[in-house]
Amino acid sequence: MRKPTLYQSLKAKRRSQSLVIGVTWYTEETWAQVKATATDPECFEDSFEKWKAVAVAARRNFQRSGVLALECQIMPQEFFAWCVINNQANNSTSRAEFVSEKLSAAHAAKA
Repeated sequence: MRKPTLYQSLKAKRRSQSLVIGVTWYTEETWAQVKATATDPECFEDSFEKWKAVAVAARRNFQRSGVLALECQIMPQEFFAWCVINNQANNSTSRAEFVSEKLSAAHAAKA
């Protein structure tokens, strides 16, 4: 029996390990609150309904490609406090970092 190639081993390993990402998620109210104070409001869709359609499609595309995409609700007051503590503005980069930290903390708590 031949030993698998490095490529075959990596491919098998990748299949067995699922990639998990956090998808920034809002309610209609929290979306409006975060958008109202964002330094990059142009990054938001024109309406909550349009945002939700884009977010649902993105999550579906991630899942189709084998990535576990978990909804991560942004609670405005918690996010704004995090921004102050971390000297961050409310922009797409800080929102993504916040969601990533929340997901990592939740994962660590389960481990």
